[in-house]
Amino acid sequence: MARSTVLRIPFVVVGAGAMGLAATWQLSRAGHRVVALERFERGHHRGASHGATRNFNNAYGEEHYLDLLASAREEWDALSRTTGEPLLRLHGLVTHGDDGTVARVHAALTARGERATILSGAEAADRWRGMRFAGDVLFTEDAGVVRADAALAALEGAARAHGADVRYGHAAVGLEETGDGVMISVEAGGERYDLLADTVVVTAGAWTGSVLPAGFAVPRLTVTEESPAHFAPRDRADHWPSFNHFLGGAGADAAGHAPQPGQVYGMPTPGEGVKVGFHHVGPMVDPDARSFRPLPELAAALDDYVREWFPGLDPASAAPISCTYTSTDTEDFVLDRRGRIVVGAGFSGHGFKFTPAVGLVLARLASDDSARVAAPFRLER
Repeated sequence: MARSTVLRIPFVVVGAGAMGLAATWQLSRAGHRVVALERFERGHHRGASHGATRNFNNAYGEEHYLDLLASAREEWDALSRTTGEPLLRLHGLVTHGDDGTVARVHAALTARGERATILSGAEAADRWRGMRFAGDVLFTEDAGVVRADAALAALEGAARAHGADVRYGHAAVGLEETGDGVMISVEAGGERYDLLADTVVVTAGAWTGSVLPAGFAVPRLTVTEESPAHFAPRDRADHWPSFNHFLGGAGADAAGHAPQPGQVYGMPTPGEGVKVGFHHVGPMVDPDARSFRPLPELAAALDDYVREWFPGLDPASAAPISCTYTSTDTEDFVLDRRGRIVVGAGFSGHGFKFTPAVGLVLARLASDDSARVAAPFRLER
């Protein structure tokens, strides 16, 4: 295998899914020279960034997530201005199933001046006829969906417009931190070349562990294959919000951390129906050896759930989707730096809404070794 001369680059991003493209955009936007490496082709379906929509869910009670969400809203708007079309569709979000969580999140949002209203189950069912509700219902108007595929295209386009070099089909097969930088071995098209980076940002999703150097400790990352599905509405006239449903009243744990984005989540996706999925219930998988099919028992459980809670959807119309979660035990993200390596990982099925803000955090960590993040995001917790 031919090997070329070592090239020195100030910043290299390994993994050009949503988070990697966001970090690339933010670094290049700040005037830095950056190369992004993605082992797969543009638009691949092997990770967690593909698809038309993602839940823009603002039903959080933790300050570090609400801070990140406020930043994300500003950054989504900034990114939208690069394309001239909105990347958020704010049709509102309903959260129900655990009155304690509803009350806690309502208090956290209203304390920050966010629009949030508590409705009775009957009021919510009258407003959204295709759904059933349990207990109090939190309605947040400034929520909805991110246009995910459009967001990826916008991030890449904006990064390239600022001079970033985004390389698909270029796999980082080795990272070694030295006194002079981080040496990255790259394979592409049957050839190998080396890059020497001042700083590396690793946003490799399910492949994070295999990319980081040996001995680089991160919190445990578990890769699962999740299988939500799109369902066809029975009545085109029905209005659909995005939604979280805490089944069985499962709310915050003893530390006050609520499951995110809920045990069941979903959103309308124009042209595909209404997406409904269980949160973090799929089997552990090797990301390079996935079935891309739901387990029969999970598909049956989702069918039963839709029949019970969504009278406005046709259960027989289920069109399954396959994606990966790469999760920490707490479902908190890893956003931190050690030496010359910055890591963005463990987005645990609720990261996409934060994408441009995560990119901003990673870019700041990469360009300023004195930058610090909220304690739940640190490597040392």
